Amino acid sequence: MERKKEREQTTFALKGDLCFSEDKDRLQIWEDAYVVCEDGICRGVFSELPKRYQNIPCHEYPGRIIIPGLVDLHTHASQYAFCGLGMDLELLDWLNTHTFPEEAKYADLDYAKDAYRIFVDDLKKGATTRAVIFGTVHVEATLLLMELMEESGICAYVGKVNMDRNCPRDLCEESAARSVEDTRRWLNLCAERDFRNVRPILTPRFIPSCSDGLMEGLAKLQQEYGLPLQSHLSENTGEIQLVRELCPNARFYGEAYEQSGLFGENAPTIMAHCVFSSDAEIELMKQRGVFVAHCPQSNAALASGIAPVRRYMDLGLHVGLGTDVAAGFSLSMFRAIADAILCSKLRWSVEDRLLAPLRLEEAFYLATKGGGTFFGKIGSFENGYEFDAVVLDDCSLSCPRSLTVRERLERLIYRADDRNIEAKYVGGRKIA
Repeated sequence: MERKKEREQTTFALKGDLCFSEDKDRLQIWEDAYVVCEDGICRGVFSELPKRYQNIPCHEYPGRIIIPGLVDLHTHASQYAFCGLGMDLELLDWLNTHTFPEEAKYADLDYAKDAYRIFVDDLKKGATTRAVIFGTVHVEATLLLMELMEESGICAYVGKVNMDRNCPRDLCEESAARSVEDTRRWLNLCAERDFRNVRPILTPRFIPSCSDGLMEGLAKLQQEYGLPLQSHLSENTGEIQLVRELCPNARFYGEAYEQSGLFGENAPTIMAHCVFSSDAEIELMKQRGVFVAHCPQSNAALASGIAPVRRYMDLGLHVGLGTDVAAGFSLSMFRAIADAILCSKLRWSVEDRLLAPLRLEEAFYLATKGGGTFFGKIGSFENGYEFDAVVLDDCSLSCPRSLTVRERLERLIYRADDRNIEAKYVGGRKIA
């Protein structure tokens, strides 16, 4: 009986101005149209409701824009507390000055609860419906973050970070074996929870902070539990040089992951940044189906560079967008879309005239269906996709002339804040 009630609650239609992607080249726009959710699954868009759906509840949003929920492929919940600080530093100095001291505080569960509550509350206010999130090395704090995310209704992968070298003593796990043991304990505790929206993801921070023994141990855990993985790749030239010194047998950064069996061979894998990936690294990412989490704001803020996202898309790699808080200073995925366009224009103008800047349609695709593919059939209003939707009210953005729906969406991407979000649905459930 309970299951039947739940199905009835997640079958309905929304009516408004619909905008979504089927592919990266074109934005589908249906004015004053319906999108149907049946048992949490999208059943397509219609100018008029088909007869079989005419008796289902219909929530009308006249004059509002309705888009698929936005997907954040890379962010750090534990860094949100110092978001907007240290923006005059480069990556490695920024990690030592701000990131590591902050993450050490999460050994204190009271502090973790306060900090993670702020992060989750702010994430829920925005247009993000799916996220892939780094926690810290602390088992209990990471579980707490997962519980708060579960309550929020947002779907997420959350990872307990692994580090056993080249990091401060209060964050450095005592050995590779202990790091793997704690990760296994965390995974077993996750299995005991009744998580519906949140799933674990293996999270070696990056090669510089993970020994060969730790990476081999995580590879065995991945094979045992079938878990996806997230990490960082080729973000900064200093970082890449450090990897060369630590892994002399690897021809390139990505091969250091590959040698441990953690580069997409056994499970879906996200690598954040990929600013300086070599031809060989790019080819291996394509072969392994590795997802690139493009984080334009943080790459600019930490002076890392601008990833050749146009090239990745043209080569057919899986690409999505990430806010990368707190190197990125905003949780807004609208801002990530705008920054992806802006940074691609800067790269085109000063570095590579062969890589055309991103168009609005392409950047919107990356923030929806592009990144959503990591979660499955997510990020579109096509038939068979899980029903994530955000209703946007742009009435506060006054304009003296008439605008098309595309123009209204573009203005929202560049100017919207949380006040422009009227409603949010995840998997057919209204969460805001």
